[in-house]
Amino acid sequence: MRELAKNFDPAAVEDRLYAMWMEKKYFHTKIDKTKKPYSIVMPPPNITGQLHMGHALDNTMQDILIRWKRMAGYNALWVPGIDHASISTELKVVQKMASEGLTKADVGREGFLERAWAWKEEYGGIILNQLRKLGCSCDWDRVRFTMDEGCSEAVLEVFCRLYEKGYIYRGEKIINWCPECQTTISDAEVNHIDQEGAFYHIEYPIVGSDERLRLATTRPETMLGDTAVAVHPEDERYQHLIGKTCILPLLNKELPIVADEYVDREFGTGVVKITPAHDPNDFEVGVRHNLPRINVMNDDGTMNENAGEYEGMDRMEARKAIVERLKEEGYLVEIEKITHAVGCHERCNTAIEPLIKLQWFVKMDELAKPAMEVYEQDKLHFIPDRFGKIYMHWLENIRDWCISRQLWWGHRIPAYYCQDCGHITVNKNTPEKCEKCGSTNLKQDEDTLDTWFSSALWPFSTLGWPHDTEDLKQFYPTSTLVTGYDIIFFWVIRMVFSGMENMHEIPFHDVLIHGLIRDDQGRKFSKSLGNGIDPLEVIANYGADPLRLMLITGNAPGNDMRFYWERLENCRNFCNKIWNASRFVMMNMEDKQETKLLMLTSADKWILSKVNTLAKDVEENLEHYELGLAAQKIYDFLWDEFCDWYIEMVKPRLYNKEDQTREAALWTLKTVLINALKMLHPFMPFITEELFLHIQDEEESIMISQWPVYKEEWNYQENEEEIDAIKEAVRAIRNIRAEMNVAPSKKAQVFVVSDKEEVRFLFEHSKVFFKTLAHASEVTVQADKAGIGEDAVSVVVSNATIYMPFAELVDVEKERERLNKEKEKMLKEIERVEKKLANQGFVAKAPQKVIDEEKAKEEKYRAILAQVEERLAQLK
Repeated sequence: MRELAKNFDPAAVEDRLYAMWMEKKYFHTKIDKTKKPYSIVMPPPNITGQLHMGHALDNTMQDILIRWKRMAGYNALWVPGIDHASISTELKVVQKMASEGLTKADVGREGFLERAWAWKEEYGGIILNQLRKLGCSCDWDRVRFTMDEGCSEAVLEVFCRLYEKGYIYRGEKIINWCPECQTTISDAEVNHIDQEGAFYHIEYPIVGSDERLRLATTRPETMLGDTAVAVHPEDERYQHLIGKTCILPLLNKELPIVADEYVDREFGTGVVKITPAHDPNDFEVGVRHNLPRINVMNDDGTMNENAGEYEGMDRMEARKAIVERLKEEGYLVEIEKITHAVGCHERCNTAIEPLIKLQWFVKMDELAKPAMEVYEQDKLHFIPDRFGKIYMHWLENIRDWCISRQLWWGHRIPAYYCQDCGHITVNKNTPEKCEKCGSTNLKQDEDTLDTWFSSALWPFSTLGWPHDTEDLKQFYPTSTLVTGYDIIFFWVIRMVFSGMENMHEIPFHDVLIHGLIRDDQGRKFSKSLGNGIDPLEVIANYGADPLRLMLITGNAPGNDMRFYWERLENCRNFCNKIWNASRFVMMNMEDKQETKLLMLTSADKWILSKVNTLAKDVEENLEHYELGLAAQKIYDFLWDEFCDWYIEMVKPRLYNKEDQTREAALWTLKTVLINALKMLHPFMPFITEELFLHIQDEEESIMISQWPVYKEEWNYQENEEEIDAIKEAVRAIRNIRAEMNVAPSKKAQVFVVSDKEEVRFLFEHSKVFFKTLAHASEVTVQADKAGIGEDAVSVVVSNATIYMPFAELVDVEKERERLNKEKEKMLKEIERVEKKLANQGFVAKAPQKVIDEEKAKEEKYRAILAQVEERLAQLK
């Protein structure tokens, strides 16, 4: 048994242990058909990122599950990986090039991609190395990248299959366009941010009449693309106008007045301008009424040639000019200031522009159905279940998915256009000629696929699909997905429908949802607030284990949590607590222990029963993904039951080499500590491994040791009740001593009086530790009060009364002197407050809060005085 260092030093332990785990290949999973599989695929972090608290929480939760299942005998696999994050990475590379005075156009596509791959090589592995610092036990031999050869093959396979089935098509539709990044973005990538804006109330004159139609818009710059005005078909106010025309102000162009149920006749004036090229709802109205589509905007957010005299202006600049002109010409009735939600690109915060574009889409109607069915059939579970309703809401309202992006970094769309006949050939490999006309004059689509297209295949592409690999057979479907609630639509839904379509099975059974980590004021971590906390700095100063424990305790699935430095300090203190307790156990251990004829006492059986129940409770909590609750129970057991009670109980036996139960005490200490360390290991891997390696020689690592399970032979319910009675008595004695300000060093005789023989037997046979815990000079157990002085202080516990001679607890004269001083002090304070409150000048001028504070002080001082006077009366 090696000697344990005096203090736990994470810096000296963590790297050494992690290197040992890696060297011995403990993280690597070999397929074992004799074991039940358990698998997790890591949500792949972006290659642009650094480890943040969200990553730390997400991966700590996964590591807890995988370490637990590994110890519990499962064939456990955790696949790590990283995401190419097309738009984020492209922005980073573009910014880096800009610092060198270069643009994408300067270097060309191939030159740009060389730089992007160089970025991936430089930054791609950083976050994975940071996850190692956190203690993550992934199978690093299986690291995947969303653009590696295997994942790329899977992407091409899926695209071609969906295209052949008619699920992927190319067409013109309204999409979300980011003028800053100049690419399409999905609905899920749009953040709706409340901003100051306005309703511009404008009048459109009716042709052949003095009448005008009044309507309101928040985007007057798009009116240049209006092709109709719509009213509700049953709105009596406008029946006479349906089928007539009105004049579009500024352009003096006639627009038809159409009837469409899309119009809400209760909102505003019940009149809506229709701009099919700049609004998704207007687009649908345009389809129904065969309206032309006029796009008035360039890709960079400036006005185009269809905007007439406003061509070349920025859209916001044009808005101001158009409003001013409308005012001059008498068409602007009112500007109504409002606050409204503006859709902005989550990456750059630029207001998105709905535009008609020729793009690639995935038809979602048929793909969504199986994804809904697996939830309705209870095959897919969300923890907590309320997130299942969000999942279903998204699927029930899903629209076709725009998958093309005007970017260079990513999976390029495998579509080839014949430059002679216009036919589109979709193929996994570059075709030699057009499949229709035979021309060799082919050009590949310039666009790349949405990042989430490849991420949607992650649970099976990482296991070798489209090939029928052994990994795929053993580990798909995966067991648990751990992710934040913010990407249920981005990622979870897409993985489910992709898994059902390509594998005909769900990609995972359980989706464990966690919330965001916020600062101690409940705010999101952000650069603008300057409140960010770097997990690596926390690890450097506190160690990985305290951070992991802090992140998981008090963390309920699906809920946001706050980061408190005090909680981190508490978790570090816990490390020190169990380290010192383990050192104490080891200092009393002998090289050889005789364990054949152990004489277990009630205390030994009590702690064995407690750790036995703990094993059952923790297992149950982990099965229900109550990770925080499981951690808290282990924490409470080790700190309270084991360290503060059991160790104190056995000290007299350990210090007495002649005690016949000493061997039993040592065996129990070691056995219980090892079992508790095993249960703690998934949460705090480093300190538990270091202690485990020092305290025993039978197993080579806690990581591959056997998970503790409930044993019926350790169910000592009767002994639990006995020791709980002793603890109750000790707490009662400690409370009395605290109330009377008795110093811990001051010992007093303790009498235990009970008319029940079994209670007297219990206290008689527990004297060896009860005396120590009760700070007793002597313990006497008897059936009645005979021989106990009338001045003895008493307290009633279950089936017994505890007495302590007053004179042995307190030096009466000194205590009376102290109490008289306290009484005098309280009387002076009460007099001072009374004078203050009687002063009319003070009461008239002081704020009510100050007056209330003084009244509260008076109440407090009077309560203390009453207690002091009561104690003085007792002393008489």
